[in-house]
Parts: sequence; C-alpha cells; structure tokens
Amino acid sequence: YNGSTGAAPFDSLQVADIGDVNVNLYNLPDSCRLIQESYRKIVASGCVPLTLGGDHTITYPILQAVAEKHGPVGLVHVDAHTDTGDRALGEKIYHGTPFRRCVEEGLLDCSRVVQIGIRGSSYDPDPYKYCRDQGFRVVLAEECWSKSLVPLMAEVRKQMGDKPVYISFDIDGLDPAYAPGTGTPEIAGLTPAQALEIIRGCKGLNIVGCDLVEVAPMYDVSGNTALLAANLLFEMLCVLPRVKTM
Repeated sequence: YNGSTGAAPFDSLQVADIGDVNVNLYNLPDSCRLIQESYRKIVASGCVPLTLGGDHTITYPILQAVAEKHGPVGLVHVDAHTDTGDRALGEKIYHGTPFRRCVEEGLLDCSRVVQIGIRGSSYDPDPYKYCRDQGFRVVLAEECWSKSLVPLMAEVRKQMGDKPVYISFDIDGLDPAYAPGTGTPEIAGLTPAQALEIIRGCKGLNIVGCDLVEVAPMYDVSGNTALLAANLLFEMLCVLPRVKTM
C-alpha cells in the first residue's frame, strides 16, 4: 500500500515480474528489434508494461509496440536531456535520439508531449528548438527550482486529456545529489519530492505504459539511486488506471 496516497495496486491489479528481454549485446538495431517484438506480445496481452532500463534507447522500440495498439501516444518525459538528437558517431539509434525517431515514425501525439527537468550544456546554441518546433512543451529545470510542481501537473493533466499517455522517467532528471548512479549527470535537477509530485500528478490519466531508465549500478556506490528508482516505479504502479485507494 502507498501510505501517502492510499493506493492499493496489488489489491487492484494482477502484478507480475515477467523477467528480462533478451537483447543482442553486439548489435543495437537488432536489440531494438528484439525489444519491439517482445513488447508487441506484452501489449497485445492487455498488460500495461512498467519497464526498468537500460538506457533511454529502449523507449523507442517500446513505443513502437505501444503505438501499434494505441496509436500515437502522449508523453510525460522527465529527464535532464530532451533525447531528440539526430546522430552520434554517424548512428541514428542511441540513448540521445529515441524521441526524434519516435516523432519521425508518428509514434507520439506531439501536441501532448511534456518534457520536465531539462537542463545542462549543449553543442547547440538553441538546443530545444527541435522540440518546440514539434509542439512539445519543454519545462526547464530552472522553472521548477524551489517550487511545488502540483500546479504544473494540473496543466499537464488537462493537456493529456483522456487519450493514451506513456510516462518515461530518466533518473538523471533528478539532481545527482539524490541520484548519482547515472551516466550523464547534470547539476541543479529535480528533487525526489518533485519527482513524486510529477508521478502522483499523473493519477487519472489513461496511462498505457511507463519506464524508468538510465540507472547505472557501477556509479551507484551508496545504492541510493537504485532505492530511489525502485520507489519511483512503485509510485508509477500506484497511478495506473483501475488502481483503487483504501
């Protein structure tokens, strides 16, 4: 049970750990194919998948499978980075490009995409132009400093409406003081309390899937990052459709 919200996910839903998706460690495009094929079966079964990454590449093939069933989805994306790059070392698939690939394939309802916690240095003088040109709402980390995000999430719920929504949460959206175990940390990020406000603020949305990505155990000396990530996944479970409160 969620002692703060009263959510009772295990009384409301059938919840199971269905194990790992086998990937091809030597071929990233083939890994994406394997992920898409696995999630096509998962989604077809009526399951709402909550996924632990892995880097953010995995969201691209997951959304391919999700959009096959639900059509273009809205996206609540928490991250330090927009992940809308085009190429790295000549390659179009990596953890900095998933949402550009999703846009190109029509997997996202771009009028219902919100990116929260974005910050950091860039190779581009206008790093968020692509996102805004697509119609994304980009909420920079500076806009979140020292305030509650409850009002923001009221606006997000209105924007998302009752159509399908996917939540993608990169752990580096949080400040590295709280979540150091990640590969691309950026200072001055969100707090754990704000992360809870974002996820709990998604209650009532038509959520069709969630993921929590970019936890890197080799950098997580204290284990705090894994602890935080596990609790955020539990909070996502608590806001799924049909979860009752006690």
